[in-house]
Amino acid sequence: MSRLDNLYKHSPTWMQNAMVSTFGVYWHWARFGGDWQKQKRGYQERELFSAEKWAEYQNENLKELLEICFTQVPYFRDTWSNYPQLEVKNGYLKGIPLLGKDPIRANPNLFRRQDMNPLPKLVFHTSGTTGTPIVSTFTLSELRNSMALREVRSANWAGVSFKDSRATFSGRMVEPNPQQFDSIYRYNAVEKQVYFSAFHLKPQTASQYVNALRKHKIIWMTGYAVSFYLLAKYILDQNLKVPYLKAVITTSEKLTEDMRLVMQKAFQCRVYEEYSTVESALFASECEHGRLHVSPDVGIVEILRSDGSPCDPGEIGEVVTTCLMRNYQPLVRFRLGDLAAWDPELCPCGRQMPVIKEVVGRVEDVVTGPDGRQLVRFHGIFVNQPHVVEGQIVQESLTNFTVKVIPTNAFSEEDILDIQNRMHQRLGQDVEVQVELVSEIPRTSAGKFQAVISKVKSF
Repeated sequence: MSRLDNLYKHSPTWMQNAMVSTFGVYWHWARFGGDWQKQKRGYQERELFSAEKWAEYQNENLKELLEICFTQVPYFRDTWSNYPQLEVKNGYLKGIPLLGKDPIRANPNLFRRQDMNPLPKLVFHTSGTTGTPIVSTFTLSELRNSMALREVRSANWAGVSFKDSRATFSGRMVEPNPQQFDSIYRYNAVEKQVYFSAFHLKPQTASQYVNALRKHKIIWMTGYAVSFYLLAKYILDQNLKVPYLKAVITTSEKLTEDMRLVMQKAFQCRVYEEYSTVESALFASECEHGRLHVSPDVGIVEILRSDGSPCDPGEIGEVVTTCLMRNYQPLVRFRLGDLAAWDPELCPCGRQMPVIKEVVGRVEDVVTGPDGRQLVRFHGIFVNQPHVVEGQIVQESLTNFTVKVIPTNAFSEEDILDIQNRMHQRLGQDVEVQVELVSEIPRTSAGKFQAVISKVKSF
């Protein structure tokens, strides 16, 4: 824990809000300053591209990207050494091997361009649904590019903007004390943003979340699908009155139709799904007709069979993407670990952007705390754990957890204590946490890795 994190942890709530808002000044500049407006205009203009124009755009950008990879990125330069340089320069993806997450996790520096040294470097840790944290490094321009994308293709499509007041469910530990329920959010006054704690959500606290929406005049909400679904259930169960909202945009987890219906009934507004990655390797968002469009200027998305051939529309396969919007730490034919299917039907909205019919397997099991809280995104305890190759959390009962770990050679008793402390921080001291060292963690029948398995019935 850094000194700043330690100071935040031991500060009173009013000071934590002040710290969040102070950081918000820098964070607002980092995300919405500089060339953000120019990037935003670019996404608005390209939205009107024809299918032919999109193909031309992707081909041109792919050739440029592959040339950068071949000449400036150590991992690709070495891996592609047996491929004819002309083939790479011409932008042929088919013969390039698929990229898993292990090489990036093992040495993210090998994926960074050697001809660039951007300052500052913005580092994000993500484990997605694989349970294996990897490091993504953005330049300032790339971060602003990603936020311009979300403004145009997600927020604006839902009739809102990041300039509007919003509430967010994410993995931030906004309230460090798992036993403290008096204040379940923090407020960034600079962006009029409420950070909800996903770790303090339970029936007894639901009214606090609703009161925060009313107090800060929140217009829209975005973040973890399961957290918003649970809050919606509690609101309906308790007949709580929710103030006016324009939209809810869910991220990070699969939004099922049952979840959508419950949320729309509770929040009295439309619910939109966003399918994306922290690495900005892929971006898909719902238009006004509820269809999930892939943004071709973000990446070239392939849905493949097990033999590497492309799936037919409607056929479920593995999602592989080549990121076009970031080139400091390029990702080429990157395996997301997700399964999806293309929609064979054109969208009546008229946008010539591919449509995903279904994303498979992004709903995570919910962990239920001894006090009834239902928590999501628990695999975050493995972030910044350099001695953990893979990790899986198994909830055996309300108070009994097994954490399975594939360790590196440097794994020690200190790592065990760190994992246990992180679990206790989220669930309290009453739970028992057994750390089990294993040589492998089994996959599901569909080949998916489950970062969280709960044997306790949740919802």
